[in-house]
Amino acid sequence: MIREREIRNIVVAMTLIVAAMLHCQSATAQHTLSLIGGAGASYARFYPTEEIKMLWLKQGGEIIDCPRPLMHGGISWRYYSPKPRFVGAVGIDLEYMERGYKMGYAYTSEYVGEGDNRHEIRHYRYYTRYVNSVMLPFVWQPHVYVAKNKLRIFIDAAFVLSYNISSRYEYENNAYPAGKYEWKVPRDNRFGYGLAGGAGFAVLLKQVEIGVRARYYFGYSDILKNRNKYYSSTTDGRENPFYYSPLRSPIDNLTFSLSIGWRFNKEGFEEWKIRKKREKALDEFNFSGATNSGNSSAPRGGTRMQTRQ
Repeated sequence: MIREREIRNIVVAMTLIVAAMLHCQSATAQHTLSLIGGAGASYARFYPTEEIKMLWLKQGGEIIDCPRPLMHGGISWRYYSPKPRFVGAVGIDLEYMERGYKMGYAYTSEYVGEGDNRHEIRHYRYYTRYVNSVMLPFVWQPHVYVAKNKLRIFIDAAFVLSYNISSRYEYENNAYPAGKYEWKVPRDNRFGYGLAGGAGFAVLLKQVEIGVRARYYFGYSDILKNRNKYYSSTTDGRENPFYYSPLRSPIDNLTFSLSIGWRFNKEGFEEWKIRKKREKALDEFNFSGATNSGNSSAPRGGTRMQTRQ
């Protein structure tokens, strides 16, 4: 409960910061609202170490009963400050994301080679867990414009909050029946947090922005509470393959996304145009002041000459 309260406070604080930015924006600031979607992969980092495979495909489900990529989608908002030139944007994403992990829960051994070259090869049987989550990244996005402001190249850095909605599990070759993962408060964490980073580019067609992005989500929180809080799983069903809960169990995600967005103000582009040094120098030099100064000095010189005569 303490962690949930802390995460709630962080969300409220970030919301207030964004609201203040909107209130203080200048007339030439830009806002972009985009739809995003794509596919990716997921991976868990257990300690003590377990046999883990990158999870790319979801083997059927309630809606699509065939192997398919792990999907994600949502909306994205960006705020572009007009100055300085290369700071970029800040914003918030709201995404539904399929995550999970694939872990070897049992194995058979095969010994090959002879003498000093004899070694063990383990053939694992895998347990797979799928997790459906809502992700809330708070994004800082430095960028540059190229190709006469028609192409935007950016990098992403984000602090991410997440909430796990539901989960399913299955065993390889149907060794045990698949089913719905039942959440238990003493064992499972629904709230999570982490960092994310990535890069991409966007093509600007007037006020329409079409983008491509790759992003890696690095989890800091655990999907399972560690063994100091939930030690033994002897009373659990087949949904939990661990005999003892791991000490660490964060989940990472790699995503590839397409986006299409609308810029609500195109005037901000004028603030990003780079003028030539000569044009800037001519604007800064006051010709009228210099001319007036020269004209006013001539009569004074003539007056002094007449006085000497």
